[in-house]
Amino acid sequence: MLFTHYGVTGPVILSASSIVGKRLKEKELTLHIDLKPALTEEQLDKRILREFDANHNKQFKNAVDSLFPAKLKPVMTELSGIAEEKKVNEITKEERMRFVRLIKDFKMTLTSLRSYSEAIITKGGVSVKEIHPGTMESKFVKNLYFSGEVLDLDALTGGYNLQIAWSTAYLAGMNAGREE
Repeated sequence: MLFTHYGVTGPVILSASSIVGKRLKEKELTLHIDLKPALTEEQLDKRILREFDANHNKQFKNAVDSLFPAKLKPVMTELSGIAEEKKVNEITKEERMRFVRLIKDFKMTLTSLRSYSEAIITKGGVSVKEIHPGTMESKFVKNLYFSGEVLDLDALTGGYNLQIAWSTAYLAGMNAGREE
């Protein structure tokens, strides 16, 4: 998952977008992200305590460098509710645990998908029920063939949509040029 200036993207987001897109038409959704999935809350708390112990006289904003990428650090320190200038040896257990929960359950409100012009994968098109699967020819219009993105197919990321495009284009091309 990648954080961008407009929200989030990446393979997991692209895979989820077909399901999320339908639901976003009904209401806004909340995305819950575990920013440290390899650690339990208890392990994360111990790691933060180690960072704080090693940097006990530093300000909070300067003591969390190893926890986040540089661009995420100011966001997390602000959302933590802990004053950035506060020395880590003054942070209470309650504040620290709130910070742990923020990291383990980082919430983002989803309001919309990106525009069609920015789409990596599109949904909708000619129903596969209206096409002969062995030739990609229309069941209703002779010598009309379909392939790739014009089909109503929505696969997971990982090259599946590309493979669908290549395979259906091959079938359509081989059969469109065939004489009967």
